[in-house]
Amino acid sequence: MGKRGSGGRAAVLGLSKRQKKHLKEFGEEHPFYDKVSGRPEATQICELSDNSDKSSAESDSEVEVEPVPVYHKLLATLKTSPESESEDEEDESESEEAGESEIELGSEGSQEPEEADGGEEDKDEVPAQEEVTAKDTAEEALGEEQDDGVDASCDLSHGAIEEFTDVKHESEFSLETNFMEEESGDCDADKKESNSSQAFSQDPFKQHMDKELEEKEVEKMSTLSKTSSQIKWPRLGQLTFSSTLEKHTTLKPDKEFDVKQLHLHKPLESTWPKVNKQFLSPTTKPSDPSFTPLQRELFSIMNAYKDLFYPERKALTNGEEIRHAYCLHALNHVLKANAQVLSNNAKKRDQKPGTDSDDYRDQGLTRPKVLMIVPFRECALRIVHILISLLEVNDKRKIDVSNKKRFKGEFGFDPEEKPPNLKRPEDYEAVFAGNIDDHFRIGVAILQKSMRLYAPFYSSDIIIASPLGMRTVIGAEGEKKRDFDFLSSIEMLIIDQADIYLMQNWEHVLHLMKHINLLPLDSHGVDFSRVRMLSLNNWSKYYRQTLLFSALQDPQINSIFNKHCFNYTGQVAVRNVPLIGSISRVVVQLPHVFRRIEAENLTSVIDTRFQFFIDKVLPEYRDAIMSHTLIYVPSYFDYVRLRNYFKKEDLNFAHICEYTKKGGICRARRFFLNGDKQFLLLTERFHFYKRYTIKGIRNLIFYELPTYSHFYSEICNMMKATDSGVDATWTCTVLYSKYDAQKLAAVVGIDRTAQMLQSKKNVHLFVTGENE
Repeated sequence: MGKRGSGGRAAVLGLSKRQKKHLKEFGEEHPFYDKVSGRPEATQICELSDNSDKSSAESDSEVEVEPVPVYHKLLATLKTSPESESEDEEDESESEEAGESEIELGSEGSQEPEEADGGEEDKDEVPAQEEVTAKDTAEEALGEEQDDGVDASCDLSHGAIEEFTDVKHESEFSLETNFMEEESGDCDADKKESNSSQAFSQDPFKQHMDKELEEKEVEKMSTLSKTSSQIKWPRLGQLTFSSTLEKHTTLKPDKEFDVKQLHLHKPLESTWPKVNKQFLSPTTKPSDPSFTPLQRELFSIMNAYKDLFYPERKALTNGEEIRHAYCLHALNHVLKANAQVLSNNAKKRDQKPGTDSDDYRDQGLTRPKVLMIVPFRECALRIVHILISLLEVNDKRKIDVSNKKRFKGEFGFDPEEKPPNLKRPEDYEAVFAGNIDDHFRIGVAILQKSMRLYAPFYSSDIIIASPLGMRTVIGAEGEKKRDFDFLSSIEMLIIDQADIYLMQNWEHVLHLMKHINLLPLDSHGVDFSRVRMLSLNNWSKYYRQTLLFSALQDPQINSIFNKHCFNYTGQVAVRNVPLIGSISRVVVQLPHVFRRIEAENLTSVIDTRFQFFIDKVLPEYRDAIMSHTLIYVPSYFDYVRLRNYFKKEDLNFAHICEYTKKGGICRARRFFLNGDKQFLLLTERFHFYKRYTIKGIRNLIFYELPTYSHFYSEICNMMKATDSGVDATWTCTVLYSKYDAQKLAAVVGIDRTAQMLQSKKNVHLFVTGENE
């Protein structure tokens, strides 16, 4: 407080007499001395802006305990209209807000080292702002409000990683201060819009966002169960359509469609065929030159604004193909939403003063519309490159991308950093290509001719982040510095490569889903007269479209899609069953014994499996004859439990997990190969991140079926690396229960899975290899 007070006093003493008189007459002493102006109108404005300026970084305990209801804020905005106030009062409130944000930027810049440059720049601009015109001051004040309020909350909430502030360019990307004519360069935008009103009525974006749900429908979606129907498509295969509303239409695949029929935003119609050309084969039909068969069916579901779960995304084959498809859909949604706001800005500017219209509800409670969850920085880098290429019509018309150099430095990857002579499977190289840092987040603001990277969250259209990056911003209950208001009006959630989050920390994904589409604690300067009624009614989750892509079927991923997706248009899930399992790719000859575990319910499986292992399985391998036994453990918690039991029983074993240091890994592998250690405990996450070849395996135990089906064949094929050649002693034992149906089908196929689940026997014997 001392720094803030001294800074404010020095600024006042540096003013001339005329400027001091100006401050007294217009009540601008408030930012420095916290004096309340005596003018009732100005007092109303200051109270409202003060509430809106308080982000999570400035929120006191009083604000958290007694938040101002959204309804009262809405009434306050209706009472105080901009037209009824004089220009002097507007300048007064704007200058007060600018002064507050400048002081706060200075104090926060002294606390955070990486933000020091931004804070000093704002301090140097204080005298200059007092000499510029009132219009420039208002634009800069608006930018400082949004930058300071957002970045402060993010900076203080997660330490050394701060968000970016760019006060100078804030007004250029602000939707409130731009118009449709300026953005598109077309003065006849309103005329074109009126001529194409029929096309807008058929636009899926308009149909989805302008749909007004009734309270009975909302109550039905929250209480009744979903009805489902199945249909088979040529490329996607078996689809399951589910919806709570009675009147839901089942999509049919379009065999052929033109780009112009998709209602894409104007620049995307010409840029998409060029960007997607790399995935098209020479045999593509001339009538469908811009989409692959997979993209055509996926995009038809996306463009209908239905939730989608596609569990067959492979990084090695169709990963980039799918990424381009959802980037096109997300960018198309953002451009349409922003164009609607900019067009309504021009209409409100041209309307007669005193007229009030309720036809301009085109925004949410906060600006971010699309949230993309990806596992690594390399994924975010590729997404941004796709968005840029989709916005660039030709080589001559390059879009203005701010902070591009910093983005490449932080999200790029130097090929020389990769260790040489690493031989890994092709799918591993595809997943872990580039920068694999998993703690990041970045806001992207998009207009038709420009893009702003590192935009504050409340000034962004698209947020690209990892689960860990979002977790550090959202925080936990009880923490003072946390913020999740920017998730209140997310209209599209894209979770790509969801299977990798099972290897990172699935709790971060669950934590994110619990905090999305909640009512914000602060207003954040929103104009409630422009907010859609669906947001005011807290019905945003029923309009949110969720796109979920994974490489496998998993109960935890299915739970996200079934329990956290409430789209009123319904959900579409791809449910193809594997006819041939990964066991067919085992090249060594060995018997596979599948031992069934009988558990009463899902929660008791963990304890039942552990007790079955130590009572029935482990005694068979304690003899010296059964040496060189590898125990593959998918769950880290099961690994710790087994490790503690082995230590307690004083068994001769070594253990490797994802946290083991390089020296410990080398020693464990050497002891196991030489026979100094009878058992080797190995976690699935270690195999996922390292893919080391374990030599010396003679007996293999899968404590639980692997998450990735191809890990089964990879682990089994490690036996061929053994030099002893005692093939007759090789064994493979797998523990499973009826709750492992999806994993079991991926390993042995759907036909054998049905037989094994129906049978009451505990042991099943298969001889695989060339005979499979």
